[in-house]
Parts: sequence; C-alpha cells; structure tokens
Amino acid sequence: MPLLASRVRNSVSETTTPLRLGVDPRFTDRERQPGLDLLRALAIIVVVIYHAALFGFKLPGRVDRFGWIGVDLFFVLSGYLIGGQLIAPLTRGRPIDLRRFFARRALRIIPAYFVILAVYAFLPPWREYPEMSPLWKFVFSLQNIGLHGGTAFSHAWSLAVEDQFYLLLPVILILVRRWARARFVVPCLIVLGGIGLRAFLARQNLAETGVSFRGFQTWIYYPTWTRLDPLVFGVVLAAIEKFRPRWWRRLMNLAPWLLLPGLALIVYALYLGEGDYLTAAAAIWQFPLIALGMAALLVCAVSPRLVLRRVKIPGAAFIASIAYSAYLVQKLVIHFVAQFCVTHNIVLTSAGALCVVELCVYAVATILFLAVERPFLQLRHRVAPRPSRS
Repeated sequence: MPLLASRVRNSVSETTTPLRLGVDPRFTDRERQPGLDLLRALAIIVVVIYHAALFGFKLPGRVDRFGWIGVDLFFVLSGYLIGGQLIAPLTRGRPIDLRRFFARRALRIIPAYFVILAVYAFLPPWREYPEMSPLWKFVFSLQNIGLHGGTAFSHAWSLAVEDQFYLLLPVILILVRRWARARFVVPCLIVLGGIGLRAFLARQNLAETGVSFRGFQTWIYYPTWTRLDPLVFGVVLAAIEKFRPRWWRRLMNLAPWLLLPGLALIVYALYLGEGDYLTAAAAIWQFPLIALGMAALLVCAVSPRLVLRRVKIPGAAFIASIAYSAYLVQKLVIHFVAQFCVTHNIVLTSAGALCVVELCVYAVATILFLAVERPFLQLRHRVAPRPSRS
C-alpha cells in the first residue's frame, strides 16, 4: 500500500506539475484541448491579417479580405466554452453561481481591456484613427451601438457583443431551466429573429447598387442583435454535450463527415459577399451560414475521431493563450509598424513587412499578457476558482 500510494503521488505530480508551471494560469488544474487551441490561434491570426491589410499590409490575391470571419470563430468558441461553464451546474441540479461567474469574467476581461482603453483615451497620437467613439460607450460596453468603421479601437465592438450576451445568458438559462420547451424555442427564436431582422434592415438600407455599406456596418455588422448566431450555436453545442450525452456522442461520431460540409458552408457564405456591391442575400445569410460552418469545425476539433483533438501544433497553445491580448493591441501595433515602414521606405506588401507586423503584434501581446492579463488570471484562480465537478 505505501508503494502504491507513492506511485499515485508520483503519477499525479508528473501530470500536474507541467500544468502548474505553464504560462497560462487557466490550465493549472485542467488539460488543454489542442483542437480548441488550434481554432483559437487560427482565429486571431486571420483577424490580425485582415486588420493589417486595412493599413496596407495586403496579401497576394487579397485573400486577407476574408479574415473578418475569425471573429465569428471566436464567438462560436466563446459560446461553447463560457456557455458550458454556466450550464454545468444546472446538469447537477445546482443553481448558477452568478457572483462567481461575473467575478471570473471581470478578472478575465477588464484589466487588459482598460489598460488598452487608457492608451486610446490618454495618448491620442498613438491611435490608428483620430476619431473615436465616446469613452463612456467603451466603459459600459456599448461601443458597438451606432458604430461605423474608420474609428479608433473600433475592433472592440466584438467584446461589447460578448459582454452584452453574457449579461443576459444567465437569466435566459435560469428561465429555460424552469420551462423545458424553451431549450428548443429560445435558440430558434434568436437565430430566426436575427435572420428576419437582418432582412428588414437590409431592405431599409437598400441603395441603387445594393445594401449601403455604411448602413450595413452600423445596423447589421456591429450591433449585438444581428450577430448572435455564432454565440447561440456555441451555447447549443455546450448544452447538447451537458444535457444530451447520447446526441453528443453521435455528433462526435459524425465529425469526419462534418468537416467538408462545414468548410463548404463558410466558402459559400464568403462567395455571397463577393462582388462590387453588397447584396441583400449576403447581408441576411452570411452570418448564420458562417456560424453553422464554424460550429461544425468546433465539433471536428473536439471529436476523438479526428486528429485535431490529439495533435498539438507547436506554438498554437501559446498563441491561443495570448489571443485576447493580441486582439486588444493589434491595431495600435499595426499602425506603428506601418508608420515605421513608410518612414524607412519599406514596401508594406513585402514578405519582410508582412512577417514583421505579425510578429510585432504577438510580441506586444505577450508583454500585455505577462504584465497584466496573467497576474489577474492568477488572482482569479485564488479568489474565484472554478467550481468542483463533484
């Protein structure tokens, strides 16, 4: 028995010590999922490529123009992971601990966000654009309302969408818990309502050449009520995993057959948006089709039937860990690198410039993560730890 206990202690030590010594405090007591790390890393990479192209760092063939879909991938991942955290206690007959949830959410999001917001607020020369939405909108996570492109820190719109969604999701889940049919009705209402609302808004903003791009940005692309599809699909996947294990096993077994259809949906949705003008069909259907495709990719990433779940791509876990910091700092860094390249007569479309701008974003993101985000994640682990599964 002493020998057995010694072996158990050694085994626990071997499996947990590397996690404790890891860079990301979120994985001190749980294993990373390589498939999800890969998706998160891909999401931030394509988003940075897309935003870099806005400042002149364009890729051959302008394939960078599709990088905006990385945000939708973030939304699906967020809905699956955070929705799963909220749903987990319900499966054990326990109430949602709202205090713990919002404390963990605040310690995760607010510190790094307010550091970058302070840079934008108090160092205007550093901004990528002179104009910026009112500061109070960023403080109260309303910066996506009435927003249009070409303004500083505009990429924070997606953070506002998530903040608003997760403010309401616990309330929705509590109501759904009391009315079983709502588990099916509410997601359908949100998705179908979004399709109907986009159809109405697209027609309201029709011009001679299609949907007005300015109207599309302000009323369809940025607002929360038209961008809930991927978040809802992510939460639905989490709910199936927690409440319908048999359905979840079937999804896992179907994963090899979902990969190509998922990619096909994304490609078709992007095809709808091609052309000189924005059509009503693109404004209405792009988001749900992309969200459905991304949800299929997420299933493939966590299925034991595919290698995505098991194979660890070098660097993917680290990029996934700093993805939030990279998202926050990206435009500030891209702007600085663009100015440096112009001053030193470096062609923005050269291979060197494209590599440098990407590396600089991740270098600054690493500093922000280690200096701000990581200490608060460690604090969160102490003051608001994950609830035990027992």
